Amino acid sequence: RTGGTFGGRVLIGDWDTRRRSVAELATRVGVVFQEPEGNFVGLAVVDEVAFGPENLAVPPVEIARRVDWALDRVGMSAHRAAAPTRLSGGQKQRVAIAAALAMHPAVLVLDEPTAALDSVGTAEVLDLLGSLAAAGETTIILVSQDADALAAHAGQILALDAGQVVASGTPRQVFAPDRLPELRQRGLPTPVAAELAAAINERSGTSFAFLTPAEAERTLIADRQPATSPRSSAP
Repeated sequence: RTGGTFGGRVLIGDWDTRRRSVAELATRVGVVFQEPEGNFVGLAVVDEVAFGPENLAVPPVEIARRVDWALDRVGMSAHRAAAPTRLSGGQKQRVAIAAALAMHPAVLVLDEPTAALDSVGTAEVLDLLGSLAAAGETTIILVSQDADALAAHAGQILALDAGQVVASGTPRQVFAPDRLPELRQRGLPTPVAAELAAAINERSGTSFAFLTPAEAERTLIADRQPATSPRSSAP
């Protein structure tokens, strides 16, 4: 017991988290922290990924199968014998994700997983999460203040301020130009491309709604192209 006040109700499928042990919840929810080293307990990558299933008393043959699958899924099979602490930041985080995936969780929760990474490591992790989400292998809950990453990769967003939901919906809904002033007022991050769209709209009376730099570039280039007349259909 650590004290404090527990309130509300959280369901994971049909499981009430108030009535399930941590060991039971670990079979349905995987957690990856901001600092990859906070997850590590093994001396080698393969040991790290095997640790969770071993604690669930998964048969050795099945553990080996899960380890191979998880390392392949995150692109780290070639590093199975390496020490986790000797890897790059992005590689460390991918190993941490592999360790969580080896538990076959229904939900994967990541707490600021790219906050301590450089641009290369961040891209590696976000590309991996995008691949997992596209495959529908697990529900991904990403806690992040990186509005640009959320705009590019999230399917749904919940924006929180002081523990309260202040906006929800798709990235395009949450980061719509007319919603940005409220987010700014609350001190919540907003995507650079969305701010660019809002600034152009205010100055030019347009109605752009970019989410990413690539989308902004494509839209602005297309907007500058002269309109072409329809091709003649005469024989």
